[in-house]
Amino acid sequence: MAASHHHRQSGGNARKKVQVSFVIRDEVERCHRSGINSLQYDPVLHRLYSAGRDSIVRIWNTRDVHDPYIQSMEHHTDWVNDIVLCCGGKTLISASSDTTVKVWNAHKGFCMSTLRTHKDYVKALAYAKDKEQVASAGLDRAIFLWDVNTLTALTASNNTVTTSSLNGNKDSIYSLAMNPPGTVIVSGSTEKVLRVWDPRTCQKLMKLKGHTDNVKALVLNRDGTQCLSGSSDGTIRLWSLGQQRCVATYRVHCEGVWALQANEAFTVVYSGGRDQQVWATDIRNPDSERALICEEKAPILKLELVNSPDQTTLWVATTDSSIKNWSIKKVATCGSRLSGDYDNTDAVPMCALPDITVKGGASIRQYHILNDRRFILTKDTNYNVAVYDVLMAKKTEDLGAVDFESEIKKRFKMVYVPNWFSVDLKTGMLTVHLEETDCFAAWVSAKEVGMGQPTEGIDPKLNYGGLLLQALLEHWPRTYTYDMPDINEEHTNGLMEGEKRGGNAYFSVPGHTPVIFSEVGGRTLFRLLCRDASGDQEQMLLNETVPPWVMDITVEKNIPKFNKLPFFLQPHASSGIKSLKKDRLSANDMLQVRKVIEHVYEKVMGQGSDTGSQTAGGNSSGNEKSETEKEDDLASIAEEKVELLCNDQVLDPNMDLRTVKHFVWKQGGDLTLHYRPINTK
Repeated sequence: MAASHHHRQSGGNARKKVQVSFVIRDEVERCHRSGINSLQYDPVLHRLYSAGRDSIVRIWNTRDVHDPYIQSMEHHTDWVNDIVLCCGGKTLISASSDTTVKVWNAHKGFCMSTLRTHKDYVKALAYAKDKEQVASAGLDRAIFLWDVNTLTALTASNNTVTTSSLNGNKDSIYSLAMNPPGTVIVSGSTEKVLRVWDPRTCQKLMKLKGHTDNVKALVLNRDGTQCLSGSSDGTIRLWSLGQQRCVATYRVHCEGVWALQANEAFTVVYSGGRDQQVWATDIRNPDSERALICEEKAPILKLELVNSPDQTTLWVATTDSSIKNWSIKKVATCGSRLSGDYDNTDAVPMCALPDITVKGGASIRQYHILNDRRFILTKDTNYNVAVYDVLMAKKTEDLGAVDFESEIKKRFKMVYVPNWFSVDLKTGMLTVHLEETDCFAAWVSAKEVGMGQPTEGIDPKLNYGGLLLQALLEHWPRTYTYDMPDINEEHTNGLMEGEKRGGNAYFSVPGHTPVIFSEVGGRTLFRLLCRDASGDQEQMLLNETVPPWVMDITVEKNIPKFNKLPFFLQPHASSGIKSLKKDRLSANDMLQVRKVIEHVYEKVMGQGSDTGSQTAGGNSSGNEKSETEKEDDLASIAEEKVELLCNDQVLDPNMDLRTVKHFVWKQGGDLTLHYRPINTK
């Protein structure tokens, strides 16, 4: 089974459509921005690794309570669902919703290789410590077994790896467990059964039935004879693999159980889930011996048990972005007795406060794209409202805890720009997607959006999507234009002879912006930071990945076509003008109403442009008027003589046709405009 650093298209099938996305973010993201799906602890270096829904794996120094942040491991493009620390803490394996499994140098925090064997979200990993073997599974129902020593020998360019797979799952897999010697592997899925294999032979051993909902967490004992499972049905079950049956059911939680850990002796199980509580239960005397360890402020996604000679602690990850460490009293783990109150409803937690809190950041939960289709209003988990500029890929204003809805109303402008991008908040940050179909839909006038240099009479039309793609790839040498100034002339724009530049003349995006090429609705092909596009490896991968529609605007500099808007022009019923045959006209959709008024005045009502200069009071100075001045004169006269209506509403000459169609016409079929002379009596 081949797994390569980036996806190569197979010759036979037609190329999938490729989209370009980018994330608007700070250069260094020191905090998790969305929930945390998984944790791993390295007791030797006192390091904690956390897998974020913001696509980032972070490394923390647990000895430095005030500033624990060490590093961000960035390469994934969607939720990181699970991580496993192997090879004595040297290697970290991660599984993500971007369909990849990645192999990292854990000490230095860089990605060594990418495994692209899965076809859908990879949700769970399992680790057999004694064999250095890792298993991965997810929504594509397949389980793959990997030899970690083989994986660490892979390189970015040579990572074709053969792996064995376990088949037979009927549904998406959400949980996976292997015992340290690697003699048993168990998977839990939406089909509510546990499936058990022997990883050495890949033979199916058994199917265990009993849960009534998705199996979200699994733990095996060392010799692989017993298994604990946590399910969305709210129960924890203990299974005897020898007897192939459930031997005990624990009803500790009132909602789904999403996380489990057991002590080495397999006598105590720690559990957490949707009800935000962490319980310790004595596996042998569950009714008399259980304790509520702590109460979290959000649903619990993962527990990491850390045993040291002096104390036992639990790291807890939740849908909130902070990670907490709770110390468990010795009593709770030595298996003698679990002190505590057993009635779930009013149990008092053993720990009131966590020992350590690794703070998270706020995550964007709501957004509203303003009508100008350039600025986005957002609201985060701390109720703060902010304004982002899609073109410049940055936050422009922090408004604080203001009312989101009234801020939207306040910023409403009666202007219509077509949709040219889409947004998602999966990672708690703004990710903007550009697709071939809509990307070039938005043309604007440079003057109106405050981007033109105010040159007399010149108002360039700008295409938002085109300019943004040029900015995102401005460091890629293939997009450079080489300026060869005349030897005698001063160097233009400060460019040295033969100096090169990519991008556009109006703006740049921050160099740290992640740019992602992916199949529409599918897997990631390549992720890079905007500023790194000039690197040798990056250039090569861009050559292979950038789709033709993006090449066209960034490399070939071919300007997209204007959008044409068909419309009908008719005399208004009150104008007293007999209706001629219905003329179907077509114009650039940014054409201003005043231009249509001019057309009516000049062509339909026959007031030729030669009247322009005289009617404006002649020109006594004898200087000939420029064309633009003549046009301006004609426009102002036309506006005094003719008005344009749509649905009986008189139109503002400054409006453009697409705004009229969107806000005034508001219906299917071709836009119909009516004209009538203005009665000046």
